[in-house]
Amino acid sequence: MIKTIIFDFGDVFINLDKEGAMQNALEIFNIETLPEELTSYNALYEQGLISTDEFLDFYLQNFPELTELELIDTWNSIIKYFPKRRLEFIQQLAKDKKYTLILLSNTNELHIDHIKEYVSFYEDFKACFNKFYLSHEVMLRKPNTDIFQFVLDENKLNPEECLFIDDTTENTEAASKLGIHVWNNNPETEDIIDLFTIKKDLF
Repeated sequence: MIKTIIFDFGDVFINLDKEGAMQNALEIFNIETLPEELTSYNALYEQGLISTDEFLDFYLQNFPELTELELIDTWNSIIKYFPKRRLEFIQQLAKDKKYTLILLSNTNELHIDHIKEYVSFYEDFKACFNKFYLSHEVMLRKPNTDIFQFVLDENKLNPEECLFIDDTTENTEAASKLGIHVWNNNPETEDIIDLFTIKKDLF
């Protein structure tokens, strides 16, 4: 029986354009593929191991023809809109108080600051959760299993009573190794508001 639902944020609640953002970055940076060095640095930033200033300085050194504002706009171009129906869904779940609700997201300071500015109901959304974990704040990152173990330990959860929802296969596979039930949702064809229909076998 599921007692705790752990949600990802991007492409579960707020829509992302991962392919479009990558293509935009490659065009802005005038490169064909993203070097491993950049990918690794992005991961460090997402894990809170470097500051926003350090992150921007690194990119400005590598792409001196760009301004800081251009870099920030490029970085934030992945973030799209947050459908109101998903806010209403999580608000109803919170109101029902049937499940412990946890958000567990790989994100970073620039993205969250951008969301806070453009999603007027961000604080209302955040208030729906019993715990709200952002990778750059807890300094842990999916798909590393230590972030899932951290959530389980801190909240004294039985993994067999938890459902983790994420659009990235790597992340759901890591969680399932700890005995957590998972839903690897497809943002192109599935919507979180249909959770109790799609995963009715768990509830």
